[in-house]
Amino acid sequence: MAELSHELIQELLRRLHQRADKSDTAIRDLRNEMNSMRLVVHAHQSDINNLYTMLHQLDVRLERIENRLELRELAEAQARFEAHP
Repeated sequence: MAELSHELIQELLRRLHQRADKSDTAIRDLRNEMNSMRLVVHAHQSDINNLYTMLHQLDVRLERIENRLELRELAEAQARFEAHP
């Protein structure tokens, strides 16, 4: 009877160790997936920052173009009032 209890305890411990090993493997897999997701999020953040940089550059260019157009319109308007020889 004591042998039966001892064998039962050993079998239960063996199963417990197997479940713990499976849990460790699952946790390791989840950590790997989480690290992969972090890398993807970091890449997306980098892409978004690049888009903001490009948008800012376009905004600066547009502002310079608008300033040139305003100066040209001002010069054309002023030329109408100046005497033409």
